[in-house]
Amino acid sequence: MPVCFVKRYSKREKGYAVEVNKDAPAIATGEIEIRAEPEVVWDVLADIDRWPSWNPDVKEATLMGGLRESSVFRWKAGPGRITSTLEKVDRPREIGWRGRTMGINARHVYRLEPHAEGTRVHTEESFEGPIVRLLKGPMRKTLQKGIDGGLLHLKAEAERRSSPSTP
Repeated sequence: MPVCFVKRYSKREKGYAVEVNKDAPAIATGEIEIRAEPEVVWDVLADIDRWPSWNPDVKEATLMGGLRESSVFRWKAGPGRITSTLEKVDRPREIGWRGRTMGINARHVYRLEPHAEGTRVHTEESFEGPIVRLLKGPMRKTLQKGIDGGLLHLKAEAERRSSPSTP
């Protein structure tokens, strides 16, 4: 299994717009290197309607209003149906959103950077709300598991799409 690791850097220096809530009771981060160009990785992430085709943790996803800031998408992952709003759409650098399900408020961001062998992807997500404060430990574990699994699925799909044998 590829390793997901965390790299800290100043997002303000890099010009990023979306921030997770660093004071939230549950925060998860991950980073992975993908052997595919940033545009390919972006195409996988930005095609929200197709998330279920490559990420088995996402059961359904529908984007309303096109891929732009303030567009809403609804999706199902785990036991909950989530309503999310895109906050940042910056091809092929950053995509971020906020969402809500079952009393949990979430913020999630993916940042893509060109790397010698393709793309370095960094992602962060925060959960807050009464249930998260009550179940802080299990929520942190669940969130980190989702981040790690999502990165591995993203890597597999982006590398599959960039493979010379893929149409």
